[in-house]
Amino acid sequence: MLAALPRVPAAAPRGALVTDPSGPPRPRYDDLRALYINCTLKRSPERSHTQGLIDLSTRIMTAQGVQVDQLRAVDHDIATGVWPDMTDHGWERDDWVQIYPQVMAADILVLAGPIWLGDNSSVTKRVIERLYACSSLLNEAGQYAYYGRVGGCLITGNEDGAKHCAMNVLYSLQHLGYTVPPQADAGWVGEAGPGPSYLDPGSGGPENDFTNRNTTFMTWNLLHLARLLKDAGGIPAHGNQRSEWDSGCRSDSENPEHR
Repeated sequence: MLAALPRVPAAAPRGALVTDPSGPPRPRYDDLRALYINCTLKRSPERSHTQGLIDLSTRIMTAQGVQVDQLRAVDHDIATGVWPDMTDHGWERDDWVQIYPQVMAADILVLAGPIWLGDNSSVTKRVIERLYACSSLLNEAGQYAYYGRVGGCLITGNEDGAKHCAMNVLYSLQHLGYTVPPQADAGWVGEAGPGPSYLDPGSGGPENDFTNRNTTFMTWNLLHLARLLKDAGGIPAHGNQRSEWDSGCRSDSENPEHR
């Protein structure tokens, strides 16, 4: 008599390991949420080459049941500045106030944008500045607000600079409190301009094995690390609580005032 195969629950708890008879247990990701911010300079509905690379990554996410939200930053009136709400500082309108809750609802944040003059777009810079504007806010554990979330980036262009742009974005995200997994970036750069862009006919972008591999690895690494952090309840709250530091608790760091 044949032994019964392991039974896969019809609805296992979110985040729980699901037993696959053909392989080792694998985690579920359908309780995760991701936000992709497209920092193209082009307003909708103009075609965005950056969106083409975003689509490659989000297909993997959605296939795993992840709730994926997207927005094109240039379609919104995001004020310039480094305060959470710039209408408190002379601006008539600031759409960042509505975008920030989406950022905080996401376990995974991916900033995606083009290269201009060898650097990130002005829209990418503005989004990072506004993320920075809210980085001093605290979570329930007294840590900086973005702790426990995962960040990555996608870069497109027809000129050199993808790694430089990725370094800038990933440094910024980790400095603000995001956790960055290994190989958390991917990009495509075509022939040095004025060559074709990612989605242009004959560019070779969508078929490029290097870009497809790195985008796939980046996406899965974001998923894996987000799963680990969510299951662990975020980054352990010891030695990194701004609220504790301000109250005088130095977490084993010498306090010169008490020598």
